[in-house]
Amino acid sequence: MSRIGTFADDDLAGWIEKSPRLGGAIAAFSDAVYNHSRLPMRTRELARIVTAHNNECEVCVNTRAADGPAEGVDEELYEHAVQWRTWPGYSEQERLAAEFAHRFATEHTVLRDDEEFWARCREHFSDELLADLALSCALWLGMGRVLRTLDIGQSCKLTLPSRA
Repeated sequence: MSRIGTFADDDLAGWIEKSPRLGGAIAAFSDAVYNHSRLPMRTRELARIVTAHNNECEVCVNTRAADGPAEGVDEELYEHAVQWRTWPGYSEQERLAAEFAHRFATEHTVLRDDEEFWARCREHFSDELLADLALSCALWLGMGRVLRTLDIGQSCKLTLPSRA
């Protein structure tokens, strides 16, 4: 049951009308993350789903990318997200993105000071890709926690629109 307003359990967007200017801005940010990021989709989706699990946000965990199959994003990528450290199906870049997402959500200042992690990142990410990853994680962490805290849309299953 939503903590603000009276919205159906599957209404993910109605609450944004309570703050239309900020809601519009977050919608534009979300569009940028999903349609203009330079991250490979598998890398992006693994970081997103790891964040979703850290947030305990059901709508985020249930979200899938429409273009996913065409980009090599299959259900195995999502199913093994909690095993990002050990599942052999992830590339090193994907694993680093998952680690970044997890630590961004759980120990951001420790992550900041982890020189070994940043050295590993430099082998697989340009500064531009790291910027896209960090900004994407900021959106997912913040909005996932908003949705979970306000108990909004937790019964929803979303498909992210195709990249156009």
